[in-house]
Amino acid sequence: MGRRPSDPEHSRFASLVLLLVALFSCLLVHAVVSTLLSPAVNSEISSFASLESAASVYLEEKKGECCRGIENLELWGAAVKWGSDFKFNSSVECCQACKAMCTGNDGPCLCDTWVFCGNKEACGSKFGECWLKKQKDTLSPDRQEAGKSVSWTSGIIFGKGEGIVEMETQYGTLHIKLFPDCAPHSVTYILELLNLRHCAGCRIYRAESRGQSWDSRGNHIKDSPYGPPFALIQGVLEAEGTPFKKIPVEACPTVTRGSVAWVGSGPEFFISLANHEEWKNSYTVFGSVLPEDMEVAERIAQLATKSDIWNNINVSVLQKPVPLVMRRMKKSIGDLNTNVKSE
Repeated sequence: MGRRPSDPEHSRFASLVLLLVALFSCLLVHAVVSTLLSPAVNSEISSFASLESAASVYLEEKKGECCRGIENLELWGAAVKWGSDFKFNSSVECCQACKAMCTGNDGPCLCDTWVFCGNKEACGSKFGECWLKKQKDTLSPDRQEAGKSVSWTSGIIFGKGEGIVEMETQYGTLHIKLFPDCAPHSVTYILELLNLRHCAGCRIYRAESRGQSWDSRGNHIKDSPYGPPFALIQGVLEAEGTPFKKIPVEACPTVTRGSVAWVGSGPEFFISLANHEEWKNSYTVFGSVLPEDMEVAERIAQLATKSDIWNNINVSVLQKPVPLVMRRMKKSIGDLNTNVKSE
């Protein structure tokens, strides 16, 4: 659970300095940044993920390539590699095998789904099986089984031009490339939103420009402050009447211009207008706005705001929140610049 700057729980970390010295700067940045995106207790922002969780994800992400899946989930689909003849020692290797079949510059991937059995006791003779599959609709993957009794771990892969959704507002549409290999739980939630008949309650309510601190490419200007303003737009992705389950902390790379990330465990999110190296590895990034659509985010950041104070930090809240709707992409692939990376 997140902590406000005055939370006495912070003192607990002081006694563990020798054990956490390598992580101290990361934890400190996370604590500071938490106040930037979290208002007072009675506001509409949920609490942040714990500092301990952020630190563990930071260490995990340093180990290698983003290749995550969801445990206790078996995705269906036409098999392109049969697991009975295709085995690995880890889910990461299975995921990477699928990615290796998704390296073309254009067109759909030959493999967009991987399913791995990695629990020796539960899998038995199927241990190590890696099934590579192909979905009919990557934005609506075919689910065979899910639950604690399922021994499989599954993940999806989006190739170039795939896995792009629309965040539609009255000021324009933001096309977002999703990163299921880095944030599978987050992407699953976004895909669920696409299947709802409405997204009532989904909105952007905070908007802060780059000011004089970041240039048009999002690079920080030397010797300028890191805010306020903090170069972001912030809102909530939760449809009214639909129960929300907290999303676990997933991949936390450095936030860059266009990054779409959760505030804590959601459903509050933000889109960054700048490269925030100073935030380090503090937030789950589940997608990125295509470069050509950043002008829409910049337009929203220029709307009329009123000042507010969240945990002693000056922030700018929109006078009129901007409603938004999540949709499947309408434009053709050729109309978009899809050169967005998840790592």
